[in-house]
Amino acid sequence: MAAAMLYEPAQFEPLIDEPWAPARVEDSIAAIVADADAAFDPDALWPAEEWDGREEPLPLKSFYVGAAGVIWALDALRRNGHAESSLDLAAAALHTLKLKRAAPDFTADEHYHPGSLFCGETGPLLVAFRLTSDPALVDDLHSLVRANVHNPTDDINWGAPGTLLAAVAMGEWTREPRWEEAARETATALRGRRGDDGLWRQDDDYRGVGTLHGAAGNTLALLRFEPDDALASETAGVLSRHAFRQGGLANWPGSPRPQLARPRDGRICLQWCTGAPGVLAGAWDYLDEDLLLAAAELIWHAGAHSDEKGHGLCHGTSGNGFALLKAFARTGDERWLERARRFAVHALAQAERIAAANGRRHYSLFTGDVGTALFAAACLDADARYPIIEALLEPAKNAQKRGL
Repeated sequence: MAAAMLYEPAQFEPLIDEPWAPARVEDSIAAIVADADAAFDPDALWPAEEWDGREEPLPLKSFYVGAAGVIWALDALRRNGHAESSLDLAAAALHTLKLKRAAPDFTADEHYHPGSLFCGETGPLLVAFRLTSDPALVDDLHSLVRANVHNPTDDINWGAPGTLLAAVAMGEWTREPRWEEAARETATALRGRRGDDGLWRQDDDYRGVGTLHGAAGNTLALLRFEPDDALASETAGVLSRHAFRQGGLANWPGSPRPQLARPRDGRICLQWCTGAPGVLAGAWDYLDEDLLLAAAELIWHAGAHSDEKGHGLCHGTSGNGFALLKAFARTGDERWLERARRFAVHALAQAERIAAANGRRHYSLFTGDVGTALFAAACLDADARYPIIEALLEPAKNAQKRGL
């Protein structure tokens, strides 16, 4: 069928036939939190999966796959009223920051910068400040944001777009004018580096279109700082030009240049970090609606990721499900909320199945169980904000939901 040209069907599995039951979902979220509490070690933090750790110094500390992300998720679930961690999260956040400074992870990556939101020191600093309000942390975080302004890797993961989000968050938390200044300096530099083709450079000659590594994410960061209808319209045009369409469905490559796509063998992916789920996560509120719905239909058509990719946010079932929440946020059509909830039911069951096979759960925000718990909670609350990039500030129950 035509859809098979837009993704790899062998990488997906049918959704389980289990009804959405809020009480059961809440129980599953509570079980994930209780397990994370039990697995925590005050010195070693959480066990690391082989893929997450690779050759990094343990324990892992980052937002992306380390302790800072797990702590942020546990705090977010507490703030949203879904589950109460028994841990001293503030103490855990400060210890994570101390360990990050003593033995930074991800430094072997060619794009590493300590200001990186997801992999550098910025994430642990943000979590530590959020949980302690310690003014001693503010100067350090401000220095990291300023130092990252001219980072040549323009994506949310490593570069200035990520620290722009951090500056916006710190401005709302502290009300200090210097964060407005830092955010404006960052936004001005980021706009200046945008290419004539409407894309930004990540590495070598790579020009990404998605949210983690590309135009949708960079535009999201700029719009979080300052609304700009012209910028939104320009990026919508870029995304429309580079979409692959077949049979009323749509997807995107990592980059318009196939030889530079991630993964680098040129395959087209269907996940948050590369493909339609990520584009919808970043551009849902300004993307051409017909194109958004075509991409959402492909995600629904494909079903859940198999256990090889898993249930997580970055490249798994939960990340794809968030795109369906975005379709609901854009259209108000309850069908998309129902479909997102089907994905959540599957992701929670998948997390249980994988944990049983491995003998333990997966302790990571973007690839593990707490990220799946956040997605399930988002489905309970009908809150389409994606973790960190949109939900870095107040939880939806205490703040106006944009678009809902």
